[in-house]
Amino acid sequence: MLKPLLIEVGVEELPAVPLLKQLKEVEKKYVEILEEYSLLCEFEFYYTPRRLVLWHPEFKLSQDDSVEEFFGAPVAVAFKDGEPTPAALGFAKKCGVSIDELGRSEKNGKEVLYYKKDVKGQESKTLLNEIITKWIMSLDFGKSMRWSSNSESFIRPIRWLNVMLGDDLVDAELFGVKSEKHTFVHRISNFNALNVDGAKEYFNTLKEGGVTLYQDERRKSILDAFKKLENENGVVIEIDEDLLDEVVAITENPTPLLGSFDEEFLTLPPEVIITSMKEHQRYFPVFKDNKLINKFCVVSNALTDDFSDVVEGNERVLRPRLADGLFFWENDLKNGLSTEGLEKVAFFKGLGSVKDKIERETKIANKLFELYTPNDNKDDLNTAISLAKADLMSEMVYEFTELQGIMGGYYALKAGHSKAVATAITEQYLPEGEDSLLPSTKLSAIVAMSLKLDTLIALFSINQIPTGSRDPFALRRAVNGIIRITNEYGFEFDIVETIKELSAEYAEFDLSKLEAFILERVKQYYKVNPSIVEAVLASGERELLAIANKIDALNNIANSDNFKDASSTFKRVSNITKDIDLSQDMSVDESLFEAEAEKVLHAEYNKVISETYENYEQELDALLGLKPSLDKFFEDVMVNAEDEKVKNNRKSLVANIYKSILNIADIKEVSI
Repeated sequence: MLKPLLIEVGVEELPAVPLLKQLKEVEKKYVEILEEYSLLCEFEFYYTPRRLVLWHPEFKLSQDDSVEEFFGAPVAVAFKDGEPTPAALGFAKKCGVSIDELGRSEKNGKEVLYYKKDVKGQESKTLLNEIITKWIMSLDFGKSMRWSSNSESFIRPIRWLNVMLGDDLVDAELFGVKSEKHTFVHRISNFNALNVDGAKEYFNTLKEGGVTLYQDERRKSILDAFKKLENENGVVIEIDEDLLDEVVAITENPTPLLGSFDEEFLTLPPEVIITSMKEHQRYFPVFKDNKLINKFCVVSNALTDDFSDVVEGNERVLRPRLADGLFFWENDLKNGLSTEGLEKVAFFKGLGSVKDKIERETKIANKLFELYTPNDNKDDLNTAISLAKADLMSEMVYEFTELQGIMGGYYALKAGHSKAVATAITEQYLPEGEDSLLPSTKLSAIVAMSLKLDTLIALFSINQIPTGSRDPFALRRAVNGIIRITNEYGFEFDIVETIKELSAEYAEFDLSKLEAFILERVKQYYKVNPSIVEAVLASGERELLAIANKIDALNNIANSDNFKDASSTFKRVSNITKDIDLSQDMSVDESLFEAEAEKVLHAEYNKVISETYENYEQELDALLGLKPSLDKFFEDVMVNAEDEKVKNNRKSLVANIYKSILNIADIKEVSI
């Protein structure tokens, strides 16, 4: 029999960010617990800032009956001279029965002791308190707190609990709070607990009390209201998905409203205004004709017909924030962009100051400049690198640390530096993530690469290597950024030779550890069959741009219809040549050919390697095109001939083909 089950855990206001970080695990952990108790069935999870709700339209009233089987020791061991041994007595005790009640069964070809018993499923209502407690305690929101006399902790104090199976209250308790058939609605609607006699009344009570329980419904209502405000006012509200998630999590009755601020603040860089609104107030910026205007959108949680006081209050709160920003901006412009003081700002213990970091980055940038853009303006590069961290001394970045680099770009322009310099300063931290923008110019790309390379090499030089999931300096992200930049701009970067050259300025360390770290990121970066990446790396290629191109080539060919058939032939080639040193002289003597198949294969191979190819895919396709000739060769020719010279000549012929393929990828590593 099935009945609806409602579980509501009422809490003090949940902080949005920890809740959102744990959100993916909330349902997953509940499923695992239901499976453990053999009570898994469909459910929905809802949340508002004041409640976590699990709703089962249909829930089993009891576990299914089951059969438990027990297998004991072999009969030959369990009895000696007809008397039970300790093995038999122990098994009977484990099963809770006498020796006479034990049966026999066959297991792994032996007759063993056996016992089977029927287990009646327990009633769900007797298990729910344990299930709910286990679920709540499994949630990890990071920081938690204790309250009252509780020894256990949770993200926020639990204030009420409502567990109803059908219309019946289930006896349950969390942190000293007993289950009761009541709930709390929006505080403006009613501050007191309201009784509910069943799930239907519960959902109606919340709706009438100004609570939109379903988070997706709150999201939709916000977006619909945004669209309405945009149409009515001829504006565009910029939707930051992370901010939207937060607003959904902190509201029960969301109502988007348009507010405004003084136009004088529009003299500030847009990023300052937007950061003030988003980070401190959770406001959405508003644009018109692709320009930020003196309006903002706030999502109110109030329950009222007149929102004028709400709008006025938010406008009043925003003004001092923007006034502070304007004060910092004007002061910074008076002081100018200067690196004075950076020698006193520590970068990391053992790595000197930020000024020292700038000097290291300058050396790296100049070496990269010679590699990639020797004809560009080197003065712009050195100016950009020297001023890249100057905004760390500004009042604005001290207050809004997330604007470092961005403010430096603005201050550089105001100081009369070129747009190229300002752009490089602004974009020095790009890309900041998988979906982040890339530096927009080669100069910016070199500056960004220099920053990342110095951080990588410097930290590895003092053995600050990420372990497990710990990566406090985002070194994995730095490698991903270098890969993206080299691919975007066609920069050739050898992670062995180039890093060896660059690391000469640092304390000596095991460069193979940094190589292994970068290769591990390469394996994670490319979203293709992992064996394709392994095959390319197995070729010994360590230049990032070539790795990217070879992965792309092999991936395209490996996904073709005839690759599986072709790969079997070349894996045979690999097996034949596995004991051959491919670096030695493998000259082929045509005078030793005895079969026509040898001559044909050699001629076709020479033709393939004499051609010029536009890319690795064309070259690999041509080499794999030797399959018919190779198949004929294996069919007509005995590779391991009795004549040692003939045998070695045939192996050299096959090895040369494999070596040519190995220049791109080790085909035998590919699994389709």
